[in-house]
Amino acid sequence: MGKVTNKTVRYLFFVIGVMINSFGVALITKAALGTSPISSVPYVLSLKFTPTLGEFTFVMNLAFIALQPILLRRDYKPIQLLQVFVNLLFSWFIDVSMNLLGWFEPQNIVVELIALLLGCAVLGFGISVEVAPDVLRVPGEGLVGALAQVTKIRFGSVKVAFDVTLVAISLTLSLIFFHGLNGLGLGTVISALIVGRFVNLFNARLPLIARIAGLAQMPETVQMPVRSAAADQKAS
Repeated sequence: MGKVTNKTVRYLFFVIGVMINSFGVALITKAALGTSPISSVPYVLSLKFTPTLGEFTFVMNLAFIALQPILLRRDYKPIQLLQVFVNLLFSWFIDVSMNLLGWFEPQNIVVELIALLLGCAVLGFGISVEVAPDVLRVPGEGLVGALAQVTKIRFGSVKVAFDVTLVAISLTLSLIFFHGLNGLGLGTVISALIVGRFVNLFNARLPLIARIAGLAQMPETVQMPVRSAAADQKAS
């Protein structure tokens, strides 16, 4: 009999969700209609200064990590400090994804819109997969989760408000640095309005998300049966 640790499976799904998130952010950015709200502040900063999108994302997320224990106080779980390492993975894979999509340069509005909507769906799916195992979170989603817990408002709804706030900050920075819109656009607004709704949709409609979430209620160690050669012969 083989043994699989329940928590190992949950962390595996979490890492997969983080990497999907990063790719979704890169795809939205490459759609050339304005980056996603969660990356809008670091993207505008990267257009003005030397560090990359991923590097500025890492710095911003450190601030998000610091805010969570302030909001949750006694409810804060010290294991969430591991978000620092999650931040490294998330920020690094954003730059990797941008490089992987370096070939993608949409030439018309139709392709841009398709890429944007696909990127929003990918990001929403990644967030759902990342949150469902209930182990760690990407710092941005961790802060959203803390705000949702404190305010008793649905995660997806808080996500929309959070994204709109980031867009407002990015707009202010863009006006200060470039005296106009740079790195922001229609895609940023659309992302702010629909990514959270994709999260709510996937959470409500996808059985996979419910199954991943259900892992938290399963025994810590799951027995995985290994078929014997005699059993295989009998079955044949």
